[in-house]
Amino acid sequence: MDRWSDKRQMVRIAKMYYFQGLTQSEIANKVGISRPIISKLLQKARESGIVEIVIKDDTLRTVDLEQKLESEFPLKEALVVPVDDPDNEEINKRNVGKAAGQFLLRQLKKVKRLGISWGTTLNHMVREIPFVNHERIKILPLVGGIGRSHIEIHANQLAYELSKKLNCDCEFLYAPAVAESVRLKQELMSSAEIHHLLEEAKRVDLAVVGIGNPLRSTMVKMGYLNKEDLDDLRRHGAAGDINSRFIDAEGRELSIPLTERTIGIELTPLRRIPTVIGVASGIDKVQAILASLRGKYMNVLVTDEATAKQVLIHHQRSFNPTG
Repeated sequence: MDRWSDKRQMVRIAKMYYFQGLTQSEIANKVGISRPIISKLLQKARESGIVEIVIKDDTLRTVDLEQKLESEFPLKEALVVPVDDPDNEEINKRNVGKAAGQFLLRQLKKVKRLGISWGTTLNHMVREIPFVNHERIKILPLVGGIGRSHIEIHANQLAYELSKKLNCDCEFLYAPAVAESVRLKQELMSSAEIHHLLEEAKRVDLAVVGIGNPLRSTMVKMGYLNKEDLDDLRRHGAAGDINSRFIDAEGRELSIPLTERTIGIELTPLRRIPTVIGVASGIDKVQAILASLRGKYMNVLVTDEATAKQVLIHHQRSFNPTG
């Protein structure tokens, strides 16, 4: 065949395949040539530019961000939620929480123990999860959570609410996230019940944790952090907190008095948990997310589109500070 005939044949076959939805075998029978040749002609049509495959969907840009995050950091999966209004913090948190809940439900088939931290986005996650039946699962709080303020975002409350959604059991950690003194923490940790729960929490199959900005942390509103604590965090270069443990920009845990008063699983056992889903939304969380990723404390990240973009931009700047 001449060049025109070749091109016509490719266009004709491409239209049958892409527009009419015929299989390669059906096309082969119709035009009277073998299926392997049909496959080669379709491939040639793509290579020559006769056929261009364009994905037209708003989620394409978020999938691109997900793939970039997965290539830059040790993540099994990244979920980036589209953002229509970057300034609507509450809506974005709710959407990120919903996406995290949907992802969590898909992971529960082989999970026996599930750990949960605390925070506003995790509260949205739990609220968005439908009622389903996973009665074999036990839910454990990963950090203390008692008090009279912001009860709805405490780890114990979230564990309880999630257990109702999943129709399963949960346990409670009868201690604050941060004790008033080291001595009080030592007294609480001497309780066999608290010690046993924290040891079991280290062995969960899956954990869901919030990621916080230490200087805008809800822990301030809850009364866990005072001015002296905040000054100490600034002096030591705190970049984020994960499970109420404070870390620097490289993900190293800060050696400060506040750490000695925190009641919850430490970062080393958190890193050993097979699946750790980090959930965070908002531009103010960028440095905290980066620090958590660099510390390898999570292998799944759920965030919003605007935040994901800034995480990648700041990560690249760390390699090229003048760029």
